[in-house]
Amino acid sequence: MLPTENRLRRREDFATAVRRGRRAGRPLLVVHLRSGVTDPHATGESASPTRAGFVVSKAVGGAVVRNKVKRRLRHLMRDRVDLVPTGSLVVVRALPGAGEADHSQLARDLDAALGRLLGGGAR
Repeated sequence: MLPTENRLRRREDFATAVRRGRRAGRPLLVVHLRSGVTDPHATGESASPTRAGFVVSKAVGGAVVRNKVKRRLRHLMRDRVDLVPTGSLVVVRALPGAGEADHSQLARDLDAALGRLLGGGAR
């Protein structure tokens, strides 16, 4: 599970990542990345950790399917949060095909999108 300090929760943070960040799309998901954002709500002493949030709409499936996709994405992001620069905001938006995809397909698309956003992949 993704640690509490690495979870994106506030609407403003989601909006910042989506509107001001870079985007990489894959067949099963879209990843938005806003690098090195300083958190105005943080106490200020240490740099804020990388935070990730997930958007899984009803187009993906019913409640059971949506929750399964969110759990899988949180698990995948837990292993990849250290690859993203400290203080970044990451929003992973699942597309309708994500409901039928297995764990390895989601992992492959997440890795490809993060690789592209972090400079490892070509357009």
